[in-house]
Amino acid sequence: MTALTTSDADRVAALEACEAAGRLDDAFLTRFDEQFPRLHGLFTRLYGERADGREQLAATVAAASASWNARPLDLKVHDAQRAADPEWFQSERMLGGVCYVDRFAGNLAGVRELIPSFRELGLTYLHLMPLFDAPLGDNDGGYAVSSYRRVNPSLGTMAQLAELAAELRMAGISLVLDFIFNHTSNAHEWAQKAVAGDPAYADFYLIFPDRQMPDAYERTTREIFPDDHRGSFVQLEDGRWIWSTFYHYQWDLNYANPAVFRAMAGEMLFLANQGVEVLRMDAVAFIWKRLGTSCESLPEAHLLLQAFNAVLAMAAPGMVFKSEAIVHPDEVVSYISPEECELSYNPLQMALTWEALATRDGRLLQQALDRRHELPPGTAWVNYVRSHDDIGWTFADEDAAEFGIDGYAHRQFLNRFYTGRHEGTFARGVAFQENPATGDARVTGTTASLAGIEAGDPGGEDRVVLAHALALSTGGIPLLYLGDEVAQLNDYSYADDPVRRGDTRWVHRGNRPRDAYAQRGDDTTPAGRVFRRLTKLISVRQQSPELAGNTLIPFHTPHPAVVGYQRPGPETTLLVLANVGDAEVTIDPLTLSGFERTAFDPVHDASVDLDEGVTLRPHGFVWLRVTPV
Repeated sequence: MTALTTSDADRVAALEACEAAGRLDDAFLTRFDEQFPRLHGLFTRLYGERADGREQLAATVAAASASWNARPLDLKVHDAQRAADPEWFQSERMLGGVCYVDRFAGNLAGVRELIPSFRELGLTYLHLMPLFDAPLGDNDGGYAVSSYRRVNPSLGTMAQLAELAAELRMAGISLVLDFIFNHTSNAHEWAQKAVAGDPAYADFYLIFPDRQMPDAYERTTREIFPDDHRGSFVQLEDGRWIWSTFYHYQWDLNYANPAVFRAMAGEMLFLANQGVEVLRMDAVAFIWKRLGTSCESLPEAHLLLQAFNAVLAMAAPGMVFKSEAIVHPDEVVSYISPEECELSYNPLQMALTWEALATRDGRLLQQALDRRHELPPGTAWVNYVRSHDDIGWTFADEDAAEFGIDGYAHRQFLNRFYTGRHEGTFARGVAFQENPATGDARVTGTTASLAGIEAGDPGGEDRVVLAHALALSTGGIPLLYLGDEVAQLNDYSYADDPVRRGDTRWVHRGNRPRDAYAQRGDDTTPAGRVFRRLTKLISVRQQSPELAGNTLIPFHTPHPAVVGYQRPGPETTLLVLANVGDAEVTIDPLTLSGFERTAFDPVHDASVDLDEGVTLRPHGFVWLRVTPV
């Protein structure tokens, strides 16, 4: 008899653990055979030197099998539909929306009531901001999770969430939730048990008795929220120190312990069985720590994501991951693959859209589209104008240097410009987490307030529409922060709230602007004009097969203020030209000579004679359906 290899023995152990946990489904067994070698290899690389690595691997697979057995039939049917159309998120009909449940709809029941309006807008993807149980008061807008299996009672119940997911699915809208897996709240059961010395949880977090190890780590880590605490650690009441990258009440999990991986895989699978279709993988760059490094974007962070992906492929194959990595552009792309995160935010395009509007110069944005837009097959960007979070200027210094731009000085300028501190600015933003020692800061504000509508700038509405026109036409899933489509302004009342006033991001997290929505049909108001123009673009996108997928071919003009690219389709190409400047620009016929002379403008339902060139008004753009010669 041939002796079993280690991997064979681990496979047998995993299958035995599955059988002990319940029946072994044939469909699951097929996917187990496909995924176990990958998962085993990843566990070996992550935990091969730990005595409990094999035990936790078997327990993880058993949890996946049990989760599949418990998966509702309608979700298994949906899994099969996704398998038949694995690039469903590449469709030109995709449109995302994001909101806080309490601020936009009151509670989960309120969200259900809004489904008809979501369908009217064209949403196919709805990201509800963190809605899990979290401590009252300081909870980072829900990102300090006390339980991944309980909905915040003020919003509803987990049963209501599952019902909402099903109703959204029937309406053709995928539910997206955050998977906050770098850290938990200090009120989480695991955290409480770890601090109390429960041996089963003592190694779930990084806790040290004195400053020796924290000091050693902090020689190479950076401060993320300096307004809250210095360094990467906070002190417990008993004098010990615990790793806390973000706010002091958010404690980082210790993924060097395979029991943490197994536990978090269980939470992930539980959410999958509630009908969640996309998990936004929060703070992916921070999930692995190693002494002597920045503890950001380490190789093990990628291995962990790949391992979670393999578990998901076994037990919830219709779900996909979305990466949230606000890091160097080269690192952002490194998280995106069918084996890791199929979707990713595109923070570079977002930041450089605002950079272009401030400078009236599109060259940095054009450069990013030229060099950094391409993705692996089977993946897609999530393109957005702004999010619940701040705007950080994530461009690479070496990219800026090619245009003679000093990265540090340019970021300082952009912070001043968008916080109203630069003479002549149209923006009304607020600084977030300013660090006096380094001069670092980020920017908060709604799209309308940042673009000039709040200030009464005559170009404000055009900038809002232009920014969204870029997000809607560059590929993948365009994402609206709900309220932006009716030109929602900053809400400064957060400063009167003792809980929220320390976090300036609440300035752009206002309640659903009911008055603005009531005006969305009134063209005499900013809300009505912006809504009409954006919904027209959404409608055109839905009817433009050229805008499916991610393929983008740069199109350069002689004008620094003009950003250009082509989106090739089955028969025709959509040529996008956007003027980020304050002056009118004409693209001459010679520059357009690679296309047949007659083009069509689907946004304005008009034919265009390219022999006459194309004139772009200030902050104007065109989507031209052209035929290459």
